[in-house]
Amino acid sequence: MRVLLIDRDKAANQGLAFFLKGKGFMVDSSFSGEDGSEMARLYDYDLILIEPNPSAKIGVDTLRKMRAVGVRSPVMILSGSVPVSEKVDYFNAGADDYLVRPYERPELFARIQAVIRRARGYDNNVIRIGQMEVNLDTKAVLVGGQVLPLTGKEYGLLELLCLRRGMTVSKEQFLNHLYGGMDEPEMKIIDVFLCRIRNKIARLAGGKQYIRTVWGRGYILQDCDSDKK
Repeated sequence: MRVLLIDRDKAANQGLAFFLKGKGFMVDSSFSGEDGSEMARLYDYDLILIEPNPSAKIGVDTLRKMRAVGVRSPVMILSGSVPVSEKVDYFNAGADDYLVRPYERPELFARIQAVIRRARGYDNNVIRIGQMEVNLDTKAVLVGGQVLPLTGKEYGLLELLCLRRGMTVSKEQFLNHLYGGMDEPEMKIIDVFLCRIRNKIARLAGGKQYIRTVWGRGYILQDCDSDKK
């Protein structure tokens, strides 16, 4: 999953980014409201974290600007103790959660997962699609009760398909999710990764295919078991 962290404080930004990367997230950092808004517009993030800072023009106007240009990524605000009216302003502007400092990082991580789950329409951290179970906490995947062996990049692709179940994901979105615009390989590598994932799933699912090609557009994950009922 890919997160955008908007925080003027570079030390705090880097510290939180390090923590989230250790949890398996890809993290992009921004140090101003203007740059953060532009990054949110250009890329499809699973979550945006905003630490308000008036001197860097990071605040409720940043969030309003994002929503005004069509940014639909869930947003969590990280801030010190503020009046209830200020929290209400953020929620009215489109925030999905508000966490007040000081907070423990395990709580932050749990709430991040909860916000992402809600945004994608799931009520827990285990996504079930036919015979397949994907645990977003442990990053373990089972097919028919058996462990599906995946590399880190393969899991990243499957996770993105699960979080966007029923939606077509383009090759550009896969590359953006895996590499974040840095040292991106040729686009055909996505076909190679997905071919491997399909073959691994099919071996454990009796030949069934959950990943379907949408020609000219990308790939989509569907429950092939329910489709045949």
